[in-house]
Amino acid sequence: MPENQNLADPPEPQRPNRASQVWSALSWVRDLAFSVLIAVILIVFIYQPVKVEGTSMMPALTDQERIFINKFTYHFGLGDIQRGDMVVFWFPLDPQKSYIKRVIGIPGDVISIDAGQVYVNRQALSEPYVPDEYRDRVSYEEHVVPAGQYFVLGDHRSSSSDSRTWGFVKRDAIYGKAVFVYWPLDKLGRIR
Repeated sequence: MPENQNLADPPEPQRPNRASQVWSALSWVRDLAFSVLIAVILIVFIYQPVKVEGTSMMPALTDQERIFINKFTYHFGLGDIQRGDMVVFWFPLDPQKSYIKRVIGIPGDVISIDAGQVYVNRQALSEPYVPDEYRDRVSYEEHVVPAGQYFVLGDHRSSSSDSRTWGFVKRDAIYGKAVFVYWPLDKLGRIR
């Protein structure tokens, strides 16, 4: 038998003591609670999931799609509402309902529509987001968008209830900007 061989039993693997098991569980609970808190903050204050109902924003958004809207940008004045933004707002005739439309006119703009062609400040507006089959031939006499209000239209002009019918949208009624489609998965991506 070699001299250096140790005949003692190998040490038993150490079992975690009760205190380390409790600490590990508490760490896991802490991390889970922190994750839930971050998710709640994101959903309540920054991004909100919304279901699109109706066809007025086709083809950009279709009925029953799920999107995220950014509530933070407009709410805290970090971004101005721009022409072309898709905004979510409380419907002027029934503030219990939310609508989503595209901003066409901002405060001070002169808006008119001649047989379906939209004019902003007496210049024809190029609208590549409105396919020919979704256009209509409706006219709208010239109006100046009042301070603190917006002129909005649906992209599917022939099936949209919008500012042509019920007027301008007040700034304080606009609470979000449509930014991202998350369902169905084949439409996943940023909204343009």
